[in-house]
Amino acid sequence: TLVEFYLRHRGITHFDDVSALRFHPRCYYRPDADAPTQIWPAMIAAVTNLEGHITGAHRTWLDPSGCDKAPVDTPRRAMGHLLGNAVRFGVADDVMAAGEGIETVLSLRCVMTTLPMNAALSAAHLSAILFPATLRRLYIVRDDDPAGDSAMESLSVRAQAAGIEAITLSPRCDDFNEDLRRLGIDALRAAVRVQIVPE
Repeated sequence: TLVEFYLRHRGITHFDDVSALRFHPRCYYRPDADAPTQIWPAMIAAVTNLEGHITGAHRTWLDPSGCDKAPVDTPRRAMGHLLGNAVRFGVADDVMAAGEGIETVLSLRCVMTTLPMNAALSAAHLSAILFPATLRRLYIVRDDDPAGDSAMESLSVRAQAAGIEAITLSPRCDDFNEDLRRLGIDALRAAVRVQIVPE
């Protein structure tokens, strides 16, 4: 679909456990309450709670070429109950990773293909993500900006208070998708390898 084309254009090539994502060829978009409704293709992501129940949805409107997001003011929007919940790739048990954006998390999954990951959709929501009861190690996928730093610090404190080992994964560029696109998958793999726990 156009979603796969869009993700591949962003360097993402690993598509195991992406059942949270769907493609909608004609998704409504309204710039504001007084504007007419537009129609764009979109990537739809299911936001779920720890039990796997859908609590919300995230939409990324796409340019019909699939090469970028749609040329609208806010090409990403979420709705529903998001706080504490996430877009989930894989089922977390004792180890998982959590980051902000869908593309960021999927970029990291290209080199850590079996690690369950959660996309919280924003820095504020990342800092409030809920932990599975069995979790013992959390990799915090940090975006390199002030909001990312704040989310990382807040989430690290919460994890440690819950008895969970918190380890930060930091990109070389602004985020891991930029690392993947600019530096390539081999450089991304090498950069991540030195940040993770050996076992």
